[in-house]
Amino acid sequence: MEEIISLKNITYSYFGKIPALKNINLSVNKGEIFSIIGHNGSGKSTLLSIINALIHPDSGEVLFKGKAITENSLRDKNFAIQLRQSMGFIFQNPDIQLFCPTVFDELMFAPLQLNIPYEAAVQRVEETLSYLSIGHLKERPPYMLSGGEKKRVAIASVLTMNPEILLVDEPLSGLDPKTQTFFIELLIELNRAGKTIIFTTHHLDLIDHLQPTVAVLSEGHTIRKTGSATEILSDEEFLISVNLIHEHIHKHGEEVHKHNHLHYVFHKH
Repeated sequence: MEEIISLKNITYSYFGKIPALKNINLSVNKGEIFSIIGHNGSGKSTLLSIINALIHPDSGEVLFKGKAITENSLRDKNFAIQLRQSMGFIFQNPDIQLFCPTVFDELMFAPLQLNIPYEAAVQRVEETLSYLSIGHLKERPPYMLSGGEKKRVAIASVLTMNPEILLVDEPLSGLDPKTQTFFIELLIELNRAGKTIIFTTHHLDLIDHLQPTVAVLSEGHTIRKTGSATEILSDEEFLISVNLIHEHIHKHGEEVHKHNHLHYVFHKH
């Protein structure tokens, strides 16, 4: 399979003092669904930001289709355009992404920045609005949308770029169950259409649904294990050791029971 993203010995710290990632090595193939999981604070979002070249590592190498992503390589206009066209980042909080006066303007922004002709950009926007069933929001300002609507618009603003790779930070964060189900089904559909998807989560139910290749970050900011969804989810002792399963206490009448608690919400197969 063709390798599309590779990270080699990546280390990053905030302000040169606060460790965020230590000696990270991973490889993502074209067309793959790849998940980075770990407890909150383990470095998942930081790792996505490094892949997207929003920040650069203190040491190590990030490769996109075999070419290093560095501050110097991004000075090459052609490479920078190729990278930005190829990667779409969907942030955990959609308010970070939405800044234009209307939903239509949000969806037009990226295509116009990529020098797509105006009429072609409008066609992309109309098709994306229809695809995500948000055409009725076209003239609404983003600040007047619900949380789920904002998430759909944030997704739409990335899809109008038609990126090869989707980077998604905590897909289920802040969403109601109906919107969560919509997002899961959308990711599956986009992957079937050939998109490479890299997402972060601490929800094991999402791993169960999407069956990605999984890299598990520890609270020490290193990759503890990489494997298939089945391999990771079947290793209960390991999941406890990385704080993805915890002991749950509940009552039956006057009796108190304790057992390991897995965050599985959905069980549709």
